[in-house]
Amino acid sequence: MHKILVTGGCGYIGSHTIVDLIDHGFEVISADNLSNSSEAVLDGIEAITGRRVHNYAIDLCDLAATEAMFKAHDDLAGVIHFAALKHVGESVEQPLRYFRNNLNSLINVLDCMVRYDVPNFIFSSSCSVYGNASELPVTEKTPLEEAESPYARTKQMGEQMVHDFSHRHPGQNNILLRYFNPAGAHESAKIGESPTTPASNLVPVITEAAIGKRKALMVFGDDYNTRDGSCIRDYIHVMDLANAHTKALQHLIAGKQEAPVSVFNLGIGEGVTVLEAVNAFMKVTGEKLPYHIGPRRPGDVVAIYANYKKAADQLGWAPKRDVNDIMRTAWNWEKVRSQAKEEV
Repeated sequence: MHKILVTGGCGYIGSHTIVDLIDHGFEVISADNLSNSSEAVLDGIEAITGRRVHNYAIDLCDLAATEAMFKAHDDLAGVIHFAALKHVGESVEQPLRYFRNNLNSLINVLDCMVRYDVPNFIFSSSCSVYGNASELPVTEKTPLEEAESPYARTKQMGEQMVHDFSHRHPGQNNILLRYFNPAGAHESAKIGESPTTPASNLVPVITEAAIGKRKALMVFGDDYNTRDGSCIRDYIHVMDLANAHTKALQHLIAGKQEAPVSVFNLGIGEGVTVLEAVNAFMKVTGEKLPYHIGPRRPGDVVAIYANYKKAADQLGWAPKRDVNDIMRTAWNWEKVRSQAKEEV
């Protein structure tokens, strides 16, 4: 049984990936400082998988604490690195905080991987690295444009750091996964997106507005050059995204990696506008959703969606769920977590 470190394991994508890893026979430990998450998610993971995952509640910017964790687990087969600050708007307001956190933590993790001979690394990147892409759908060869936010720039810089790292350490195997817009929840509704800071991603904002936690959903702009004036995104179900990490890890462990660094897009290959997502939610759930149109939001790109053919060909991965599954599972999760808070 291969042991894997998942950084940011108590977060949204990290927790769902842990479930998929365990389902495929991996042993997992987590590192999460709980700055935007809670260890309560470990209860949900245990309820789904029957396994209790240990979380190291450390700041990965602290090299001594990070090294102590690696030293305690000197048999790691790989690391999946999710841990990062991720809010676009917040990064515009606090750029230095984002650079300090996202880049220093990555440096420390890579440093410890070399010290403790951990051979396989998967970096949580983002479609934001493409900026306002010159072509759609984007492929892994699409040129990277100017980053639209400090958050996006940390992902661009993080990718470059991994490339430079690979030149110095050719024995390390690295995959960069550029995902588009993760959404939805586990079918069991035992885990889902539950940030401790106010949600900024579209789907949890939709469900919070529908259940009454917000007065209304703000649609940021209706004057973009798109079919209905709102931004276009590629929404991928979080469990499809989780499975891509498992397949990428299996790919590395099986020795199928041909280059020191490989890049894969992960999306469903379709663009959905914000207003189309709103209408999909109302259609699937039968709920009315209060929303209004506001000004454009700094840092938002106009349109982005993926070509995932490379992941299909090399990793054997393809999404199994669509925007309707996303909205259904996200709404089921929202009802469960809201009821739990009421009972407390």
